[in-house]
Amino acid sequence: MPAQGCLAANDWICGEYLRSRGQELIDATVQHVWITAASVAIGLLVAFPLALLARARPSFAAPVLGLTTLLYTIPSLAMFSLLLPLFGLSAALVITGLVLYSLTILVRNIMAGLAAVPEEAREAALGMGYGRGRLLWEVELPLALPALMAGLRIATVSTVALTTVGSIVGRGGLGNLIADALQSFFKAQVLTASVLCVLLAVVADLLLLGVQRLLTPWTRIRGARDVRDIRDVPDTSTSHGGGPGQGGGSGGGASDGPARPGSARTGTARVGSVGAPAGPAGVTKAGG
Repeated sequence: MPAQGCLAANDWICGEYLRSRGQELIDATVQHVWITAASVAIGLLVAFPLALLARARPSFAAPVLGLTTLLYTIPSLAMFSLLLPLFGLSAALVITGLVLYSLTILVRNIMAGLAAVPEEAREAALGMGYGRGRLLWEVELPLALPALMAGLRIATVSTVALTTVGSIVGRGGLGNLIADALQSFFKAQVLTASVLCVLLAVVADLLLLGVQRLLTPWTRIRGARDVRDIRDVPDTSTSHGGGPGQGGGSGGGASDGPARPGSARTGTARVGSVGAPAGPAGVTKAGG
């Protein structure tokens, strides 16, 4: 079927729709991106002091977590209706609602990240003369970054999806196109806008993952070291003894179990190797 006929046929995939509505798609995508970015950024600015307050005063932790969870359970239509008298039909209405929805994810992850900081690290920093502020910014926050970034990624992907709900007030980015197309069941527009929403969420998640890897290089180093240590550990399932010339001495060493017939590895101990048995005073045994 000719490309121009796909609009008349109302096909799901239509190249002519992309060519004829390209600027409309770009405008909706730009609006979607800036509403999402603004909502997540403001949500992070609000969630951070709330998490610090809840940590500094444990009696506030339950009310803060309970309030943010309660806000998350409010249906979006009801949320926008409650905020409408304050902000009117504007982008601020949508952004405020999205900020409130993001708090439950961000606050919990910030608190979890700070709680996971080893107490030994705090005590060492305080012993070196660090004040509370310096301890937070130079020790606790860097160590809490993995959990914090995980929460930020979840909140961002969730906000990308929730931004479409702003179409009920005409500020939903790609959600506006989906809402308009559903009235006439314009298949190409519904599919294109939906796919763009998914792509935005995936791209945002990958970008934040890249930022997380840049900000936490020690996690990659530690992971590589763990893999290397595992590879260096000798296979303890092989024999550690045997006859003369096999590391057991003339008298033959003790074996962990029956030797494998035809095995090329006989479990010969190496001086200084990982897993080699140590004798008295830390002297490493080398073959009995």
